[in-house]
Amino acid sequence: MERIDIPLSQLTFAQKLDLMETIWGDLAREEKTLESPAWHEAVLSDRKKALSAGKSTVSDWEEAKDRIRKNISEAFTV
Repeated sequence: MERIDIPLSQLTFAQKLDLMETIWGDLAREEKTLESPAWHEAVLSDRKKALSAGKSTVSDWEEAKDRIRKNISEAFTV
């Protein structure tokens, strides 16, 4: 892998998000080495109950990322 040294302050917001997604993708490939904390089970159970009760909805991952990017972009647009 090629190493590139760029100060974070020189990256655009979009570039920082892309970098985070790249890092997350790399971490996801190694997920078997990471054990979930005990509190995850309770949170997932609560979310499953809310979904079953119609109190929450689910989104496709690409749709969710687009919505997050839009919300962040709007928050930083003055």
